[in-house]
Amino acid sequence: MQQILQKFNFHAIGEQNGKIKQIKGIINNSKPNPNHLFFCEGIWQLTLCEKFSTPMDSLLICPELIKTAEAKSLIEKVAKRAENLFTISQKTAEKITERGQPDGLMALAQLPTHNIHTFQPAKNAVILILDGLEIPGNVGTILRLADGASIDAVFLCNKKVRLTHPKLIKGSQGAILSVPLFQFESVQLCIQWLQKKNFTIYLADTRAEKYYYQEEFGKKTAIVLGAERYGISKEWYMHKHCKIAIPMLGNCDSLNVGVAATILAYEAIKKNKFLEKN
Repeated sequence: MQQILQKFNFHAIGEQNGKIKQIKGIINNSKPNPNHLFFCEGIWQLTLCEKFSTPMDSLLICPELIKTAEAKSLIEKVAKRAENLFTISQKTAEKITERGQPDGLMALAQLPTHNIHTFQPAKNAVILILDGLEIPGNVGTILRLADGASIDAVFLCNKKVRLTHPKLIKGSQGAILSVPLFQFESVQLCIQWLQKKNFTIYLADTRAEKYYYQEEFGKKTAIVLGAERYGISKEWYMHKHCKIAIPMLGNCDSLNVGVAATILAYEAIKKNKFLEKN
């Protein structure tokens, strides 16, 4: 371990260091975060960052907790790309860790950026549009779904959550690094883009006369999911659209937005991409 520290010139910092305070602010979601940094820790998360070449602001390691050859190998890979390299004590590590048993690897990484102007959706593309969602964990869950279902992109309108929120990062299970994610300043701009690219817009609405499984899909598909409390913005209804519903056969009148997104997304993916191949 000492050879790695010397090779990459790690610097020791304590709990009162500005970098540690910055990390605490990001974990608590309490400070401005103009560079869109998020906190990640552990071999699994850092391996994902390495896989997707995620920009690294800082790598922090606790030598006392580094136990495996796998961890040491990962440190060398990440250290080559990180702008700042620090060592911290076990006491400091325990102050900022979000895990019961930290393995001594922590980092501040930067969310990837995607350019909507270079995004060219396929003729059978399926996009999920999150309109005003307020709960970070739900957004993270939907990103995880998007990765699992191979959704072409996720769009955000009326954004109410910070993408670096720890619950969103955790809920996405790394999908925030792999799924193309685009933010629109207004619903109108998002609609204009969809119309220009010849997407059919589907609004997830419990009042719809057609159930999701009755829809043929098979074309460029954009599924709009509304906020947990307020539903889909009225502006979406002012433009050409189709409404689809999930049947509610019990006493509840709706599903969690992450569950609803899963049902609708897999139906569209099945009809757009799997049935087309068979």
